[in-house]
Amino acid sequence: MVVVDPKSNDPTPPGLKHRLILVSGPARSGKSRWAEQLLHNQPVVTYIATAAARPEDEEWQARLELHRQRRPGHWGLAESGGELVEVVESLAPGQSVLIDALGGFVAHHLELDQTAWNLLCERLISSITASQCTCVVVIEETGWGVVPPTRIGGVFRDRLGALAQKLDGVADDAWLVVQGRALDLHALGHRVP
Repeated sequence: MVVVDPKSNDPTPPGLKHRLILVSGPARSGKSRWAEQLLHNQPVVTYIATAAARPEDEEWQARLELHRQRRPGHWGLAESGGELVEVVESLAPGQSVLIDALGGFVAHHLELDQTAWNLLCERLISSITASQCTCVVVIEETGWGVVPPTRIGGVFRDRLGALAQKLDGVADDAWLVVQGRALDLHALGHRVP
């Protein structure tokens, strides 16, 4: 169990090299800020953005700008869109990576049938675990509210939840961020059989 001193300015667990750390939470919970904090002392970080650019959406652009302003200037940026697997496969070993967030990746591939989606998830997990990088993956929590009124909304919610569980099966750490507080899921939780 990793114990992080809540009064410390450095929540980065010791021995961060070559690990997979998941950070999940609902919208506006602080999950991206926590993920950034976990890597703030790392010398080489690539931030991978998965969401569609949406240049015509002013509110979305303002949200993206807040993320940009928080990130250290030496962090690299890769915009993967739906090509997250290919971007992860191209990473130089030994660096740190922040994937923010899986929802964008899932949204890019909603048209895939279940078999093709399952294969893509296997490729993603394999690419992350084989990368020899420290990967912090932000995952939006969905399904805590109303049932989506559309089929595609249900597919998104179910695929994101299932992918999060698969990643947790190989993750070294997992954090749930709610109301600006980070909870260590591996230390506090029990795996559901």
